[in-house]
Amino acid sequence: MFYFAIIVVAKIIPRKMNMSLREQINQDVKDAMKAKDVKKRDALRLLTSAFKQIEVDERRDLSDDDIIKIITQQVKRRKDSASQYKEAGRDDLMQIELDEISFYEAYLPKQLSDDALATEVSAIIEQVGATTMKDMGKVMGVASKSLAGRADGKRINECVKKLLS
Repeated sequence: MFYFAIIVVAKIIPRKMNMSLREQINQDVKDAMKAKDVKKRDALRLLTSAFKQIEVDERRDLSDDDIIKIITQQVKRRKDSASQYKEAGRDDLMQIELDEISFYEAYLPKQLSDDALATEVSAIIEQVGATTMKDMGKVMGVASKSLAGRADGKRINECVKKLLS
């Protein structure tokens, strides 16, 4: 009997470790429901509805890369909303947006530090052969693709400007 239990557990554990990002988010929604964490549950449900909307509109399944792009877009929207709420003096609404951002960022790849970003952008500048600000478009095209999810477009842009000027 004990032997059977070990086999069952051994089959369940690898599946959890190899979950897709979408499966992990769905599991976290269930966990939030069990824990009665309404804020996290609602935030993650908004995220899953964004996934479903794109799947229905484009009639395709989303890969983990697609999901990361969607989460990044949602984080950017929340940051914009939070800054607008702050300017309007609506700290209560700003806090809701900031909470949602914290839930979403848990699923994004670790962001590069400024030094690591500068190092990678320098390598891209050398790869492309850029020397002046006129070459910024070439650098941004390559950098945006290779650093997707690990650095915000605004940070990449600022770093490229700094290194090319």
